[in-house]
Amino acid sequence: MAEVYNDISGLLLLDKPVGITSFKVVHGIRKILNVKKTGHCGTLDPAATGLLLVLVGKATQLQDKFIKKDKVYTSSFLMGTVTDSGDLEGNVIVKNSIANVDLEKIKKAAKMLEGEILQVPPMYSALKYGGKRLYELARQGIVVERQPRKITIKKFEVFSYDEEGIVNVGIVCSSGTYVRVLAQDLGNILKCGATVQTLRREKIGIFNVKDALKFEGLGDVAEIMKNLVPVKNLV
Repeated sequence: MAEVYNDISGLLLLDKPVGITSFKVVHGIRKILNVKKTGHCGTLDPAATGLLLVLVGKATQLQDKFIKKDKVYTSSFLMGTVTDSGDLEGNVIVKNSIANVDLEKIKKAAKMLEGEILQVPPMYSALKYGGKRLYELARQGIVVERQPRKITIKKFEVFSYDEEGIVNVGIVCSSGTYVRVLAQDLGNILKCGATVQTLRREKIGIFNVKDALKFEGLGDVAEIMKNLVPVKNLV
């Protein structure tokens, strides 16, 4: 049996690619480093990319400290399209006209969503209900009541809008914010609907994806160790 190195501890900034779950990334790092404990500070959907903070060893005790930090995202929304999941991974429910939608109207609607607001978590999420993940229930066609949660949208910036109905945005928000729900809320204000097309997490607190290890470097233990931030630098 391979030796388990319990003395390996720290924080790894990783740039998660599209098409893999956060759980698989964390599990993979645990196997590569051959440690007992790993965790992360905020799930990214398989279709999303960007900064994933992976905690290793004793650093897992600091999860609450980092999971509550503000997040920064860049995203593109497809206006006029409504899906059951809030992103393009789901089934399209309806497509509406966007003839009356323009850049200025989108900017005004985005401003309405800034500040402290209530947000109902989506069914397609990792939250638990009765011991099951909500997304598991959603895939069975089951919808349960979810209590709205207080979140803060510190900045909702609209960068551009094109003739294809794609709007590019930047979001600074509190922990617990679902960008998919924010897209839906924006679409509801404009009475056309919207869904997330792409989503990338740029920052968590002081940590930036520009400083993160690329996913391709995960196969190299020496590369991971070189990028591991020691616990003493985190407390």
